[in-house]
Amino acid sequence: MPHITGRIRRRVLTPKVSETLLEKRGFHRKDPESQRLLETVGARFLEGYGHAVAASSTAEAEEGLRQVPDQFRGFAYEGAGMGAAMLDGIPGLGRGHVRRLLAGEGAAHEYMIYVGIGWSMGRLPKFLWADIDALDPLLRWLVLDGYGFHQAYFRTERYVRQHYREARFPWPAHDHPEYAGNAIDQGIGRALWFVCGTDTDLVADTIGTFPEARRSDLYGGVGLAATYAAGSGERELTGLVKRAGEHRGSLAQGSAFAAEARLRAGLLMPQTARATRVLCGMEPEEAAAVTQDVRPRGAGDGPAPGVRGVAPGDRRPDHRRRRGAAV
Repeated sequence: MPHITGRIRRRVLTPKVSETLLEKRGFHRKDPESQRLLETVGARFLEGYGHAVAASSTAEAEEGLRQVPDQFRGFAYEGAGMGAAMLDGIPGLGRGHVRRLLAGEGAAHEYMIYVGIGWSMGRLPKFLWADIDALDPLLRWLVLDGYGFHQAYFRTERYVRQHYREARFPWPAHDHPEYAGNAIDQGIGRALWFVCGTDTDLVADTIGTFPEARRSDLYGGVGLAATYAAGSGERELTGLVKRAGEHRGSLAQGSAFAAEARLRAGLLMPQTARATRVLCGMEPEEAAAVTQDVRPRGAGDGPAPGVRGVAPGDRRPDHRRRRGAAV
């Protein structure tokens, strides 16, 4: 049980669960089942966040995270990543929370933890952001994915409807700084799955309002969310592939990365396979293997090559796309 100091931190730092309700956010409600799914994701995210900020040790946080059902544990670890980064950033609350989270059971959930760190960037002033140089040079692009999701989720009017994009995002990474906008767009695309309530036609319509140059990354984020969070059936996913058109490879890229994230964490769900079969034309294990085949072996090789060519019916990865680690 968290110490009284931890309970105070949880109370002060944790957003209200009501902030994740679709009606509160003004998000589309396709049907009651999808609404419950998306709102449960939000609640489990905040549960994980609460475990991270309230626990007196990493082991205590892990004990709470272990109790979260498989379907939602990755989201809880995403929340824990945000919570740990918040503790690292706020003066007086100690350092090393993210490092310890990644060193323990969180190692299997490192993708989600990195995304969660990005959420903290949407809440903290820049001078309190996580030390990017201390993070894995390849995976740290996922931090920007998390930031993009946060901005689209909480500042929907500006980032989704007005298509706002920072011209020169203050990304401290030394490699490929010009790629920051792409990684953020992938996070925005992931958020569209929530904003549009898993309605695949509404997702495609919304992406169609963005400039053409941004749509590929947006579809990459959608593919990830459609596979990891789920919420749509085979017919809807098939329609999404058709609507994606020339961006169907990016859709598959995101789906494959989601499969890799769930497999790595031991959280594979039947919904994962349903999505990869439609979006990638593969079983989750096959799609995940492609992401590993095209991943740079050197730690400093920059953004990983995507698996954009893994479109339905095509099992050959496209090695020409050298960016896209944060699908």
